[in-house]
Amino acid sequence: MIRPDELTATALAVSKADGCIVALTDTSEVNLRWANSTMTTNGHTTTRSFAVISVVGDSVGVVSGNGVDLEEVRAVVAASEDAARQSGPSRDAAALLDGAVDDDFDALAAATEIGVFARLTDQLAAAFRGGSRVAGSAGGKELLYGFAEHRLETTWLASSTGLRRRWVQPTGTVELNGKVAGDLARSAWAGSYTADFTDLDFTALAAEVHRRLSWSGRRAELPAGRYETILPPSAVADLMLYMAESMDGRPAHEGRSPFAAPGDRPGGTRLGERLTDLPLTLCSDPAAPGLQTTPFLATTASGDSVSVFDNGMPMHRVDWLRDGTVSALAYPRAAAEELGGQFTPPPENLVLAGGSAASTDDLVARTERGLLLTCLWYIREVDPVSLLLTGLTRDGVYLIEDGQVVAQVNNFRFNESPIDMLRRVTEVGATERTLCREWKDWFSRTAMPPIRVPDFNMSSVSPAS
Repeated sequence: MIRPDELTATALAVSKADGCIVALTDTSEVNLRWANSTMTTNGHTTTRSFAVISVVGDSVGVVSGNGVDLEEVRAVVAASEDAARQSGPSRDAAALLDGAVDDDFDALAAATEIGVFARLTDQLAAAFRGGSRVAGSAGGKELLYGFAEHRLETTWLASSTGLRRRWVQPTGTVELNGKVAGDLARSAWAGSYTADFTDLDFTALAAEVHRRLSWSGRRAELPAGRYETILPPSAVADLMLYMAESMDGRPAHEGRSPFAAPGDRPGGTRLGERLTDLPLTLCSDPAAPGLQTTPFLATTASGDSVSVFDNGMPMHRVDWLRDGTVSALAYPRAAAEELGGQFTPPPENLVLAGGSAASTDDLVARTERGLLLTCLWYIREVDPVSLLLTGLTRDGVYLIEDGQVVAQVNNFRFNESPIDMLRRVTEVGATERTLCREWKDWFSRTAMPPIRVPDFNMSSVSPAS
């Protein structure tokens, strides 16, 4: 394929629009898959995508391509200009940024390779050889299933106003599912995020899955109802991500968001409102250790929280909640000017902090009777105004009695709003890097604490195994 700097230079040179932005991403990815405690497949792929954003007056057109050759690049530029001329004025129109120039802008794409998994495969092989038996079942050999991937996404952003930015974003995830041989009905899941796999302790991950499987040796059937519930960091991440994704400024001002002001204050927002008496801070930060993200905005689509006109804007730390109070909503530049806010980029990582030093095990040990809810699944929004969510439990709901996990229980459907849940949380533990289950393919960089909810709403029993 043509060099990235040649692609961007050609696109900008042939552009006849009033303004032009070129966004290019080359992705190098490797993956491993295993099943029945046996390695099954591995692969290495490279892909490219690019988009030309053409501005004609206050109108914009965006057309994408694969960037294989210069003829295609010229065609995409022309198509984006046609799209801009045929579209109406953009509500999010703003002046394109005069930009910084990165010293490595002309460098080629970063590439990963299968060797990044060397330490993981050693630990995985040891887990396979262990062939652990799980207590409480006949013929109860533990079988491991899972998937690991590592991606390096190199992004170039260039504009007719001189912007030249480049960033390499690493993303690594591993998911491990353990099952007990036989009918495979006993199952447990755990996952982890890592930038480069050098800090991933797969042995500890496998030990946690084994421990959860051992809890499933006894089975208890419980009815629907509200239960004191401990949610470990992974489950908390799925719920907090739904809340963070709803913190857009325009929908709040227009009354179609959970962060809109009450009906007696039309057009207002809940900025400054306290959601919880606990001193919790929910933030996104491109420099968060171990969770670093792109330090500039790079987007090929506009929406309530982001605008193609803002490409190249510096990303900065945002405290969405500060000491339990709503302190920020997301605004593109045009919306901020219109609505009286300030430019606030949407999150690319998410950290919830402000709890104690307690671990999930510590919260369990302080529970007289309740549930340990390890995984949420198939989460869907029921009511966007209250952010009421529904979903299922999966791969491990456990009964706690007198500070000990004593049995696995049936699955449930739950109904909860993460905003209302924060108001009711009574204990928050130590923040740690985690991987959510539901959102992992779209948003993998999170750090969350375990939490205690005194009355988590298990709305019905689920027949799912």
